[in-house]
Amino acid sequence: MPRIMKTVALVTLLLTAVFSALRYFFSLGVFLSLAITSGTIAYHFLMRLLVGLIFNAVMRNRADYNAAYFRQRPWEKKLYQALRVKNRKGKMPTYSPESFDPSLHSWDEIAQAMCQSELVHETIILLSFLPLLAAIPFGDFPVFFFTSLGGALFDSFFVIMQRFNRPRVVKMAQREKRNRAK
Repeated sequence: MPRIMKTVALVTLLLTAVFSALRYFFSLGVFLSLAITSGTIAYHFLMRLLVGLIFNAVMRNRADYNAAYFRQRPWEKKLYQALRVKNRKGKMPTYSPESFDPSLHSWDEIAQAMCQSELVHETIILLSFLPLLAAIPFGDFPVFFFTSLGGALFDSFFVIMQRFNRPRVVKMAQREKRNRAK
């Protein structure tokens, strides 16, 4: 997954430069739309990589999973059932699957990594709408809006997945701690 994300970021950044040059030389509106689209996609991928790096550098997969913020709300169970999250949970890509591997980490460490992952994706959701400001000088608001909305919705699935899975992982972490204390 890291390789794919870095490749997409680089390719779309190069495409942005190419389409921008074509727009400059040929003054065709289609090149502006293509430059905006590829530039926005490049932003979304680069931003995701940067947000993940910053959170890893600062938090190092350490979070208090018992904090009220990370606790599942009563209404969430019904939402997850309606969205059929249980049926989809094994189909989501993971940037760093080793962070969630119980053969490499304790359940406590995995629960903390899940909290950090949730924070990463929530930050990305917010930053997904930053490109809307570029619609002011460039126009083409629908391109900015739909790429931003698509990026935010995509990351919301990861937040949902973390929040859906965490209660079971926390129970396993608590059981693991009790067993060590014996």
